[in-house]
Amino acid sequence: MPFALRQSLLPLALAAFCALPSEASAAPVLPDESALAAGGYRWLDEGPWTGPIYMVISIDGQMVHVYAGDRLIGAASVSTGMKGHRTPTGEYPILQKRQWHRSNLYSNAPMPFMQRLTWDGIALHAGHNPGYPASHGCIRLPHAFARRLFEITQLGTLVSVTADRLSPALMLDTLVMGDPESTVVTFSPRSAQQKQGPEDAVPANRNEKGPPTLEVDPAIFVPRFSR
Repeated sequence: MPFALRQSLLPLALAAFCALPSEASAAPVLPDESALAAGGYRWLDEGPWTGPIYMVISIDGQMVHVYAGDRLIGAASVSTGMKGHRTPTGEYPILQKRQWHRSNLYSNAPMPFMQRLTWDGIALHAGHNPGYPASHGCIRLPHAFARRLFEITQLGTLVSVTADRLSPALMLDTLVMGDPESTVVTFSPRSAQQKQGPEDAVPANRNEKGPPTLEVDPAIFVPRFSR
């Protein structure tokens, strides 16, 4: 398809994408802390998926959102680290997976469906989920959700832990619009309270404040709308 034609069809493709519930991104159907009770979860899509699995955990919202490529596929209430045992923020690949595991730090406590994020004791696992920070640093998940999540992840699956309250939305990056070689989807949480130094400054065409956004390369939508 000629570049000019494909670029002219892009707005129509995106409009159709937003109109399809099964293909919609996070914003129209996003489960948040007001929609899910403590210990609650929801799967929005059972797959199969073509995009990579990754997840974003909000300490402020006590929520995890799971994505397959650009698509939100599930969300759940979590319980992160309590005062004195705060869950560290950052980007983590899953380092180890064990369906049945016990803590070697805290009284041999059971940690079913354990997915290790650090070698010093931080992991995802099923556990008591009161809807507020109550763990020793791990991220506790509802049991049934933890089991299903364990099935769809693999070593190296990326987990982003942020202090922000998440409200994802789709945003096109004009720098890669129409570039067929770029196929990267990234999640960029931004906090209104976060202070940015000169080296962290965002481009002029983006807001310095606002909700987190899913930055989606338009090339991803091309095969989806050619079916």
